[in-house]
Amino acid sequence: MAGLDFEKPIVELEKKIQELKTFISEKKIDLSSEVKKLEDRLEHLRKDTYHNLSAWQKVQLARHPLRPYTLDYINMIMSDFVELHGDRLFSDDKAMICGLAKLDKRKVVVIGHQKGRDTKENLKRNFGCAHPEGYRKALRVMQLAEEFQLPVVVFIDTPGAYPGIGAEERGQSHAIALNLREMMCISVPIMAIVIGEGGSGGALGVGVADRVAVLENSYYSVISPEGCAAILWKDGAKAPLAAEVLKLTGPDLLKMGIIDEVIPEPLGGAHRDPAKIAQNIKEVLTRNFKELEELDKDALLKLRYKKFRGIGVTG
Repeated sequence: MAGLDFEKPIVELEKKIQELKTFISEKKIDLSSEVKKLEDRLEHLRKDTYHNLSAWQKVQLARHPLRPYTLDYINMIMSDFVELHGDRLFSDDKAMICGLAKLDKRKVVVIGHQKGRDTKENLKRNFGCAHPEGYRKALRVMQLAEEFQLPVVVFIDTPGAYPGIGAEERGQSHAIALNLREMMCISVPIMAIVIGEGGSGGALGVGVADRVAVLENSYYSVISPEGCAAILWKDGAKAPLAAEVLKLTGPDLLKMGIIDEVIPEPLGGAHRDPAKIAQNIKEVLTRNFKELEELDKDALLKLRYKKFRGIGVTG
Protein backbone atom coordinates (compact mmCIF):
# COMPACT_ATOMS: atom_id res chain seq x y z
CA MET A 1 0.00 0.00 0.00
CA ALA A 2 1.50 3.35 -1.07
CA GLY A 3 1.78 5.74 1.85
CA LEU A 4 1.74 9.48 2.34
CA ASP A 5 5.04 11.30 2.90
CA PHE A 6 4.85 11.08 6.68
CA GLU A 7 3.93 7.39 6.44
CA LYS A 8 7.03 6.34 4.50
CA PRO A 9 8.90 4.88 7.52
CA ILE A 10 5.81 2.80 8.33
CA VAL A 11 5.38 1.60 4.75
CA GLU A 12 9.06 0.68 4.48
CA LEU A 13 8.94 -1.32 7.71
CA GLU A 14 5.75 -3.09 6.62
CA LYS A 15 7.47 -4.00 3.35
CA LYS A 16 10.51 -5.32 5.20
CA ILE A 17 8.34 -7.51 7.45
CA GLN A 18 6.47 -8.90 4.46
CA GLU A 19 9.72 -9.66 2.65
CA LEU A 20 11.06 -11.45 5.73
CA LYS A 21 7.88 -13.53 6.04
CA THR A 22 8.14 -14.49 2.37
CA PHE A 23 11.79 -15.46 2.84
CA ILE A 24 10.90 -17.60 5.88
CA SER A 25 8.13 -19.32 3.97
CA GLU A 26 10.36 -20.10 1.00
CA LYS A 27 13.44 -21.20 2.95
CA LYS A 28 11.58 -22.94 5.79
CA ILE A 29 13.69 -21.10 8.38
CA ASP A 30 12.47 -20.16 11.85
CA LEU A 31 13.00 -16.43 12.28
CA SER A 32 9.85 -15.79 14.27
CA SER A 33 11.72 -13.88 16.97
CA GLU A 34 13.07 -11.43 14.38
CA VAL A 35 9.60 -10.98 12.89
CA LYS A 36 8.19 -10.34 16.37
CA LYS A 37 10.79 -7.64 17.05
CA LEU A 38 10.00 -5.91 13.78
CA GLU A 39 6.24 -6.14 14.37
CA ASP A 40 6.63 -4.65 17.86
CA ARG A 41 8.73 -1.87 16.37
CA LEU A 42 6.08 -1.31 13.68
CA GLU A 43 3.28 -1.11 16.27
CA HIS A 44 5.24 1.45 18.29
CA LEU A 45 5.97 3.48 15.14
CA ARG A 46 2.32 3.46 14.10
CA LYS A 47 1.12 4.66 17.50
CA ASP A 48 3.80 7.32 17.71
CA THR A 49 2.90 8.58 14.23
CA TYR A 50 -0.90 8.43 14.20
CA HIS A 51 -1.48 9.59 17.77
CA ASN A 52 0.45 12.80 17.06
CA LEU A 53 -0.83 13.89 13.67
CA SER A 54 -0.76 17.56 12.75
CA ALA A 55 -3.82 19.22 11.20
CA TRP A 56 -2.14 19.10 7.77
CA GLN A 57 -1.41 15.39 8.11
CA LYS A 58 -5.08 14.78 8.93
CA VAL A 59 -6.04 16.73 5.82
CA GLN A 60 -3.77 14.44 3.81
CA LEU A 61 -5.43 11.36 5.34
CA ALA A 62 -8.87 12.84 4.59
CA ARG A 63 -7.82 12.91 0.92
CA HIS A 64 -6.26 9.44 0.86
CA PRO A 65 -7.24 7.74 -2.44
CA LEU A 66 -8.04 4.45 -0.69
CA ARG A 67 -10.34 6.03 1.89
CA PRO A 68 -13.93 4.67 1.78
CA TYR A 69 -16.42 6.85 -0.09
CA THR A 70 -20.19 7.28 0.19
CA LEU A 71 -21.11 4.24 -1.93
CA ASP A 72 -18.66 2.11 0.08
CA TYR A 73 -20.40 3.02 3.34
CA ILE A 74 -23.85 2.52 1.82
CA ASN A 75 -22.84 -0.99 0.75
CA MET A 76 -21.24 -1.80 4.11
CA ILE A 77 -23.89 -0.53 6.55
CA MET A 78 -27.15 -0.38 4.59
CA SER A 79 -29.29 -2.71 2.52
CA ASP A 80 -31.86 -2.48 -0.27
CA PHE A 81 -30.30 0.71 -1.67
CA VAL A 82 -32.21 2.23 -4.60
CA GLU A 83 -30.54 5.24 -6.21
CA LEU A 84 -32.70 8.18 -7.32
CA HIS A 85 -31.53 10.36 -10.20
CA GLY A 86 -31.98 13.88 -11.51
CA ASP A 87 -33.11 17.26 -10.24
CA ARG A 88 -36.10 17.42 -12.64
CA LEU A 89 -34.68 20.67 -14.01
CA PHE A 90 -31.40 20.02 -15.83
CA SER A 91 -29.63 16.67 -15.38
CA ASP A 92 -28.33 14.02 -13.00
CA ASP A 93 -25.19 15.05 -11.11
CA LYS A 94 -23.08 11.96 -10.48
CA ALA A 95 -20.99 13.76 -7.85
CA MET A 96 -24.03 13.62 -5.55
CA ILE A 97 -25.50 10.22 -4.64
CA CYS A 98 -29.14 10.13 -3.50
CA GLY A 99 -31.44 7.24 -2.76
CA LEU A 100 -33.52 5.07 -0.45
CA ALA A 101 -32.10 2.37 1.78
CA LYS A 102 -32.50 0.46 5.02
CA LEU A 103 -30.34 0.90 8.11
CA ASP A 104 -31.14 -2.44 9.73
CA LYS A 105 -34.96 -2.24 9.89
CA ARG A 106 -35.08 1.56 9.72
CA LYS A 107 -35.98 2.99 6.29
CA VAL A 108 -33.83 6.02 5.47
CA VAL A 109 -32.99 8.45 2.71
CA VAL A 110 -29.26 8.66 2.05
CA ILE A 111 -27.35 11.48 0.36
CA GLY A 112 -23.63 11.92 -0.16
CA HIS A 113 -20.79 13.25 -2.26
CA GLN A 114 -19.07 10.60 -4.36
CA LYS A 115 -15.48 10.71 -5.62
CA GLY A 116 -13.84 8.33 -8.09
CA ARG A 117 -11.05 5.78 -7.68
CA ASP A 118 -9.31 6.47 -10.98
CA THR A 119 -9.11 9.25 -13.55
CA LYS A 120 -12.05 7.97 -15.60
CA GLU A 121 -14.35 7.67 -12.59
CA ASN A 122 -13.16 10.99 -11.14
CA LEU A 123 -14.12 12.72 -14.37
CA LYS A 124 -17.51 11.03 -14.19
CA ARG A 125 -17.94 12.05 -10.53
CA ASN A 126 -16.30 15.46 -11.06
CA PHE A 127 -13.88 14.70 -8.21
CA GLY A 128 -16.77 14.89 -5.73
CA CYS A 129 -17.53 18.53 -6.60
CA ALA A 130 -21.28 18.87 -7.12
CA HIS A 131 -23.01 21.15 -9.63
CA PRO A 132 -26.24 23.06 -8.85
CA GLU A 133 -28.26 20.11 -10.13
CA GLY A 134 -26.57 17.94 -7.48
CA TYR A 135 -27.77 20.21 -4.68
CA ARG A 136 -31.22 20.48 -6.23
CA LYS A 137 -31.39 16.68 -6.50
CA ALA A 138 -30.40 16.39 -2.84
CA LEU A 139 -33.12 18.85 -1.81
CA ARG A 140 -35.71 17.04 -3.94
CA VAL A 141 -34.88 13.76 -2.24
CA MET A 142 -34.90 15.36 1.24
CA GLN A 143 -38.36 16.75 0.55
CA LEU A 144 -39.37 13.24 -0.48
CA ALA A 145 -38.02 12.02 2.86
CA GLU A 146 -40.18 14.59 4.63
CA GLU A 147 -43.25 13.51 2.69
CA PHE A 148 -42.79 9.89 3.77
CA GLN A 149 -41.34 10.76 7.21
CA LEU A 150 -38.00 9.04 6.67
CA PRO A 151 -34.81 10.12 8.49
CA VAL A 152 -31.97 11.45 6.33
CA VAL A 153 -28.33 10.30 6.35
CA VAL A 154 -25.80 12.65 4.71
CA PHE A 155 -22.21 11.66 3.91
CA ILE A 156 -20.04 14.73 3.28
CA ASP A 157 -16.86 14.34 1.24
CA THR A 158 -16.02 17.19 -1.11
CA PRO A 159 -13.26 19.76 -1.58
CA GLY A 160 -16.06 22.20 -2.45
CA ALA A 161 -18.90 22.88 -4.86
CA TYR A 162 -17.84 22.99 -8.52
CA PRO A 163 -16.83 26.60 -9.39
CA GLY A 164 -16.96 26.32 -13.18
CA ILE A 165 -18.71 28.75 -15.52
CA GLY A 166 -21.54 26.33 -16.31
CA ALA A 167 -22.24 25.75 -12.63
CA GLU A 168 -22.31 29.49 -11.95
CA GLU A 169 -24.57 30.08 -14.95
CA ARG A 170 -27.03 27.49 -13.62
CA GLY A 171 -27.16 29.11 -10.17
CA GLN A 172 -24.61 27.39 -7.94
CA SER A 173 -24.80 29.92 -5.11
CA HIS A 174 -28.60 30.02 -5.28
CA ALA A 175 -28.87 26.23 -5.14
CA ILE A 176 -26.66 26.05 -2.04
CA ALA A 177 -28.40 28.99 -0.35
CA LEU A 178 -31.79 27.40 -1.03
CA ASN A 179 -30.63 24.15 0.56
CA LEU A 180 -29.43 26.00 3.67
CA ARG A 181 -32.85 27.59 4.08
CA GLU A 182 -34.93 24.55 3.25
CA MET A 183 -32.91 22.04 5.27
CA MET A 184 -33.57 24.14 8.35
CA CYS A 185 -37.28 23.35 7.85
CA ILE A 186 -37.20 19.66 6.82
CA SER A 187 -39.29 18.05 9.58
CA VAL A 188 -37.48 14.70 9.83
CA PRO A 189 -34.24 13.83 11.67
CA ILE A 190 -31.09 14.61 9.66
CA MET A 191 -27.69 13.16 10.54
CA ALA A 192 -24.60 14.37 8.66
CA ILE A 193 -21.17 12.73 8.81
CA VAL A 194 -18.01 14.19 7.29
CA ILE A 195 -16.22 11.08 5.99
CA GLY A 196 -13.33 12.81 4.21
CA GLU A 197 -13.14 16.39 3.02
CA GLY A 198 -15.69 18.92 4.23
CA GLY A 199 -14.93 21.90 2.05
CA SER A 200 -16.75 25.23 2.15
CA GLY A 201 -20.32 25.73 0.91
CA GLY A 202 -20.04 22.52 -1.07
CA ALA A 203 -20.15 20.64 2.23
CA LEU A 204 -22.57 22.94 4.05
CA GLY A 205 -25.01 22.75 1.13
CA VAL A 206 -26.08 19.33 2.46
CA GLY A 207 -24.76 19.81 6.00
CA VAL A 208 -27.62 21.50 7.86
CA ALA A 209 -28.42 18.62 10.20
CA ASP A 210 -29.67 17.91 13.72
CA ARG A 211 -26.41 16.13 14.50
CA VAL A 212 -23.09 16.59 12.68
CA ALA A 213 -20.23 14.15 13.22
CA VAL A 214 -16.72 14.12 11.77
CA LEU A 215 -14.46 11.11 11.31
CA GLU A 216 -11.24 11.38 13.29
CA ASN A 217 -9.07 12.01 10.21
CA SER A 218 -11.50 14.20 8.28
CA TYR A 219 -11.75 17.96 8.12
CA TYR A 220 -14.59 20.50 7.94
CA SER A 221 -13.67 24.03 6.92
CA VAL A 222 -14.83 27.24 5.27
CA ILE A 223 -11.93 26.96 2.82
CA SER A 224 -9.19 24.49 1.91
CA PRO A 225 -5.76 25.00 3.54
CA GLU A 226 -4.28 25.70 0.10
CA GLY A 227 -6.93 28.32 -0.66
CA CYS A 228 -6.46 29.97 2.71
CA ALA A 229 -2.68 30.07 2.27
CA ALA A 230 -3.02 31.60 -1.18
CA ILE A 231 -5.29 34.36 0.13
CA LEU A 232 -3.57 35.19 3.42
CA TRP A 233 0.09 34.64 2.53
CA LYS A 234 0.02 34.54 -1.29
CA ASP A 235 1.88 31.26 -0.93
CA GLY A 236 0.27 27.84 -1.36
CA ALA A 237 3.29 26.24 0.33
CA LYS A 238 2.00 27.60 3.63
CA ALA A 239 -0.95 25.18 3.52
CA PRO A 240 0.30 23.26 6.63
CA LEU A 241 0.28 26.53 8.61
CA ALA A 242 -3.17 27.39 7.26
CA ALA A 243 -4.48 23.98 8.35
CA GLU A 244 -3.40 24.71 11.92
CA VAL A 245 -4.88 28.22 11.90
CA LEU A 246 -8.22 27.12 10.42
CA LYS A 247 -8.96 24.74 13.34
CA LEU A 248 -10.54 22.31 10.90
CA THR A 249 -10.07 18.95 12.65
CA GLY A 250 -12.48 17.10 14.91
CA PRO A 251 -11.27 18.17 18.39
CA ASP A 252 -11.23 21.88 17.50
CA LEU A 253 -14.59 21.68 15.73
CA LEU A 254 -16.07 19.94 18.75
CA LYS A 255 -14.64 22.55 21.13
CA MET A 256 -16.19 25.35 19.05
CA GLY A 257 -19.60 23.66 18.94
CA ILE A 258 -19.57 23.28 15.15
CA ILE A 259 -19.94 19.50 15.34
CA ASP A 260 -21.48 17.16 17.89
CA GLU A 261 -19.18 14.16 17.79
CA VAL A 262 -15.83 12.83 16.58
CA ILE A 263 -15.98 9.23 15.33
CA PRO A 264 -12.74 7.31 16.02
CA GLU A 265 -10.96 5.66 13.10
CA PRO A 266 -8.75 2.57 13.03
CA LEU A 267 -5.06 3.31 13.61
CA GLY A 268 -3.71 4.68 10.34
CA GLY A 269 -7.02 5.86 8.93
CA ALA A 270 -10.38 4.57 7.71
CA HIS A 271 -8.81 2.82 4.70
CA ARG A 272 -6.82 0.54 7.02
CA ASP A 273 -9.97 -1.18 8.28
CA PRO A 274 -13.09 -0.09 6.33
CA ALA A 275 -15.32 -2.65 8.07
CA LYS A 276 -14.41 -1.28 11.50
CA ILE A 277 -15.06 2.38 10.64
CA ALA A 278 -18.30 1.39 8.90
CA GLN A 279 -19.44 -0.31 12.11
CA ASN A 280 -18.51 2.80 14.13
CA ILE A 281 -20.57 4.96 11.77
CA LYS A 282 -23.53 2.60 11.92
CA GLU A 283 -23.53 2.69 15.71
CA VAL A 284 -23.43 6.52 15.70
CA LEU A 285 -26.31 6.73 13.20
CA THR A 286 -28.45 4.24 15.08
CA ARG A 287 -27.88 5.93 18.46
CA ASN A 288 -28.58 9.44 17.18
CA PHE A 289 -31.68 8.51 15.20
CA LYS A 290 -33.08 6.72 18.24
CA GLU A 291 -32.69 9.94 20.25
CA LEU A 292 -33.96 12.28 17.52
CA GLU A 293 -37.02 10.19 16.69
CA GLU A 294 -38.28 10.72 20.24
CA LEU A 295 -38.69 14.45 19.53
CA ASP A 296 -41.85 15.86 17.98
CA LYS A 297 -41.63 17.98 14.81
CA ASP A 298 -41.63 21.37 16.56
CA ALA A 299 -38.97 20.39 19.11
CA LEU A 300 -36.78 18.91 16.39
CA LEU A 301 -36.86 22.07 14.27
CA LYS A 302 -36.35 24.40 17.24
CA LEU A 303 -33.27 22.48 18.37
CA ARG A 304 -31.85 22.44 14.83
CA TYR A 305 -32.34 26.21 14.52
CA LYS A 306 -30.82 26.81 17.95
CA LYS A 307 -27.83 24.63 17.09
CA PHE A 308 -26.84 26.65 14.03
CA ARG A 309 -27.70 30.04 15.54
CA GLY A 310 -25.37 29.19 18.43
CA ILE A 311 -22.28 28.52 16.29
CA GLY A 312 -19.71 31.25 16.84
CA VAL A 313 -21.42 32.67 19.91
CA THR A 314 -18.98 33.16 22.79
CA GLY A 315 -19.43 34.16 26.41
